Amino acid sequence: MYKILETKELAANIFLMVVEAKRVAKACQPGQFVIVRTDEKAERIPLTICDYDRNEGTVTIVFQIVGAGTQMMSVLKKGDSFCDFVGPLGCPSEFVSEDINVLKEKKMLFVAGGVGTAPVYPQVKWLHEHGIDADVIVGAKTKDLLILEEEMQAVAGNLYVTTDDGSYGRSGMVTQTITDLVGEGRRYDVCVAIGPMIMMKFVCKLTKELELPTIVSLNPIMVDGTGMCGACRVTVGGNVKFACVDGPEFDGHQVDFDEAMRRQQIYKTEEGRAFLEAKEGDTHHGGCGNCQ
Repeated sequence: MYKILETKELAANIFLMVVEAKRVAKACQPGQFVIVRTDEKAERIPLTICDYDRNEGTVTIVFQIVGAGTQMMSVLKKGDSFCDFVGPLGCPSEFVSEDINVLKEKKMLFVAGGVGTAPVYPQVKWLHEHGIDADVIVGAKTKDLLILEEEMQAVAGNLYVTTDDGSYGRSGMVTQTITDLVGEGRRYDVCVAIGPMIMMKFVCKLTKELELPTIVSLNPIMVDGTGMCGACRVTVGGNVKFACVDGPEFDGHQVDFDEAMRRQQIYKTEEGRAFLEAKEGDTHHGGCGNCQ
């Protein structure tokens, strides 16, 4: 059992939990995720790691209520426990394995949308701890849905907050702030964008025009976290990939976002899942690729 040490509602239907998970905390890196279950009969929920403390043996997760499983999680309190807390899973962010001196020469821009702020935070924090300051754009629909602003402010080189309705910070989409920063003469070597699929699509459309290499995290399309359900099947550079096995991070300019979003709509129904499995055959699943 994995004890919950702290719970907090960050915004409407968005929750933070600090969980005692010593083995995960010891091994995890920015960009990776865990799979949680509230009890033996509950669904498996993949969640990107928001933070970790190796000394305390804790891992922080952030989630939004989107279904029955996350609704069950939201009522858990301090002192309750998860039945399963499996990880770390997925591939760490690429920069973790880069030479620090080379990394220090790069100017990095992070773009976080909504709950995507949670997986962006550990990456920016890791860079900050290694003496590298990155610019960060955090976007939300309204001020009330903005999360982790103070935490991000403490680790970002420059933090730019934007809201769609102009209720706080800059007004407009995150893409407008990217355009503004580049127009002001800011130069970046790489962009990392994490958030809703539609947001990442338009960020990549813009950064491709700007010739700015961009990494995206496809954690929003993961379901079971092992590649065997076929939910996170995506085409990247013309090749079939699975977000939970091969990612979750990919070259954003190579991701077929339109195909991925259409596929997610079909996958939501039992009939749609059967259709996709029949259509895609062995490539419907990750892992062995021949589980049928």
